[in-house]
Amino acid sequence: MSQKNEWPLWEIFVRGQHGLAHRHVGSLHAADAEMALNNARDVYTRRNEGLSIWCVPAAAITASAPSEKGPLFEPSNSKVYRHPTFYDIPKEIGNM
Repeated sequence: MSQKNEWPLWEIFVRGQHGLAHRHVGSLHAADAEMALNNARDVYTRRNEGLSIWCVPAAAITASAPSEKGPLFEPSNSKVYRHPTFYDIPKEIGNM
């Protein structure tokens, strides 16, 4: 099957029985969201360990590249606008 005829790729996230957040567990190809959800249930929650499943089209995810690490994650010290020192806070507000 050529890439042109492949079903879309879906990224699968599962929230475990005792977890508070969903975690990425893998990827799969499916024709639509319902098929992705059913296949994800069969593949990634075989032992009844999940409470919730998210199926996200991989094409809908925007990710940073490792080469962008410096500009994207540099310390906020170099971004002076993030510090409240440039704002006048009225005395009636008190401490924030």
